[in-house]
Amino acid sequence: MTDLSEFVVNRADGRDDGEDWTENYEELPGGAGISIILEATTQEGVGPRLHKHPYPETFIIRRGSATFTVDGAEVVGRAGQILVVPADTPHKFRTGPEGYEAVHIHANATFETDWLE
Repeated sequence: MTDLSEFVVNRADGRDDGEDWTENYEELPGGAGISIILEATTQEGVGPRLHKHPYPETFIIRRGSATFTVDGAEVVGRAGQILVVPADTPHKFRTGPEGYEAVHIHANATFETDWLE
């Protein structure tokens, strides 16, 4: 029987819930070929400055909202939506008044980010 514990990734802070969980994961087990950012905040107006990646990034928004700037255009992403930013497309976001919780999936085993501001 396979020992599946080698394929399980636990929280670095040791908590066993999904609250207040912001963490970056690269080179996931099992050859997943993706990297993930888990982000959960109750703060308004926070987020990364303008940047791009040589691969697509997918945002699965679970709670709250964020205003995304993607290639110069703005769109508000809300809980229950998925936003896909194509490869080499400048983007950034700022969290909404009710906070934000999302899974950011980078279509690459490691993060490659070109910061534009």
